Amino acid sequence: MGRTRVLVVEDDQIILDLITTRLDIAGYDTYFARDGFEGLKRLHELRPSALVLDLNMPRLDGFGLLRKMRQEGLNVPTMVLTARNQPDDVQQAITLGARDFLAKPFKDEQLLQRVGRLLRRAPVRPTKASLPVESPPAVRPPIDDDPQPFLL
Repeated sequence: MGRTRVLVVEDDQIILDLITTRLDIAGYDTYFARDGFEGLKRLHELRPSALVLDLNMPRLDGFGLLRKMRQEGLNVPTMVLTARNQPDDVQQAITLGARDFLAKPFKDEQLLQRVGRLLRRAPVRPTKASLPVESPPAVRPPIDDDPQPFLL
């Protein structure tokens, strides 16, 4: 079984290197794109388990990528990571499907905790071989007591 794939869409090379290196060290298979158009292409190619997305990018920004993902039915758990920390930006990102919002600058520990939470809350995509013949009764997941206001 391979490691968990995380796609990082970020145009700033220094931030991109920081994020991908930190996620690699933590055990994720990280991939990157430098703008929304490249990010959309990589989403289709890689089918990552999570997406870390900047908002301010050339050609197609993060909001545009979130819109395209919604139009194309790409339901990848997404964390917006940006210097834009205005309430309207947060609301728009969440409305467009982002599950979390982390402002730059950030600490490595914050990034890793948020990506881990994003993946734990990601819908499981079962393969045909793993589908049970008879579904077990639904079990509610434990309540997360960590108060993070933007994680949906």
